[in-house]
Amino acid sequence: MDVENSQGSTERACDGGGGGAILAAMALPPHLPDHGSVLAEVRKVRRAGVVRLRGLDTPELIRIARELPGQQGELASRSVEVLLRTAVAGLGGGTLQTAAEYSLGLAQGTRDWPAADRRRRAAEVYGVSVERFRKHHELMVLGQLTEQVLGIAGAPAAPAREVPATGRPVALPAAHRVLKPYVHGRPVSVTVHVHSVDLLRDVDVVVSPSNTYFALPAAYKSSVAATLRRAGAHKDPTGGLVEDSVHDELRGWAVRHGAPGRAALPGTVAATSAGALAAQGVRRIYHMAVAVPRFGTNDYDVQPADITRGVTRVFALLAEESRRFDPPLNSVCLPLSGAGRGGLSPLESFGALWAAVEAELARGAPWDVHFVVRRHARADLIERLLSDRADHDTGSR
Repeated sequence: MDVENSQGSTERACDGGGGGAILAAMALPPHLPDHGSVLAEVRKVRRAGVVRLRGLDTPELIRIARELPGQQGELASRSVEVLLRTAVAGLGGGTLQTAAEYSLGLAQGTRDWPAADRRRRAAEVYGVSVERFRKHHELMVLGQLTEQVLGIAGAPAAPAREVPATGRPVALPAAHRVLKPYVHGRPVSVTVHVHSVDLLRDVDVVVSPSNTYFALPAAYKSSVAATLRRAGAHKDPTGGLVEDSVHDELRGWAVRHGAPGRAALPGTVAATSAGALAAQGVRRIYHMAVAVPRFGTNDYDVQPADITRGVTRVFALLAEESRRFDPPLNSVCLPLSGAGRGGLSPLESFGALWAAVEAELARGAPWDVHFVVRRHARADLIERLLSDRADHDTGSR
């Protein structure tokens, strides 16, 4: 290789076998973000939340964000939020991504939450105390997020762990998980479904959380009750509504029980058919009144004790109705009630559900119990809680 004298040192290095490293160093950008400095800025965002990005001193995050496509000329705070959302999405879902979303205030409805509330919710994702999360899990979550940011910047995510190249494809998380917890010393089986509630098949009874007025939300909304109303409606071949079956039956139930326009007690359960969902093997919908509306607002409150009381009533109604059907009703599916706008964490919601489920299974009831959630992070939480219970019970025998 012919080189000018001014490059002689490079030529001699190549001849000595060290040229690869030098040429690689020459090819790197002139300013690389440091893992520690980026992590420090990510921790600033965690404390302040994305709602206060404009007032934060985050020069490394701003510089990296400016290089993203379409961010030239955008506000620095907006570009940094886009960067962080991109990095969080790169975590691949599960508890890690969910905890990161809560930690920074990127989860829906958490932008203006105080840092302590965001940390508490992130700790609940892992099912640990706030202090345990702060000392261990939070460091891991923010460290992994920093590595994603560095990857976006094109810098080495040091110190990176080597991943063996097995050649095997990455497995998708299971959409149906069969768990084997112990209840009062005996193993039971429960199934967790990770998909929208309207995709359930061959489950006899699906529980639909309701407000205490048994007033179903509009069919276009995203709640469990709205989804079941939409899926249970009979439609013509073009998708036009023929009969709003679930809505009409529930309104009829309220009229028969003298409750139209007035609130029922929390924990009351109303039964209807499943409408068009019968084609999928769903035979009944039990509407469980747990959401107590706040007068004059669009908000409502859900209490864990009302969930436990409602699920207890679900099992009592299942026992009453079971033998009226051929074959008898046997399986029931429960969503996490109150874990959205109801204000409960997934941990609180599942704890309230499980209190009633455990009591029912402990007496030897034969029911086939299912849970349905939309996110793998929540299925992970349920699996971890029930697995810990199985380990504890088997270890104490």
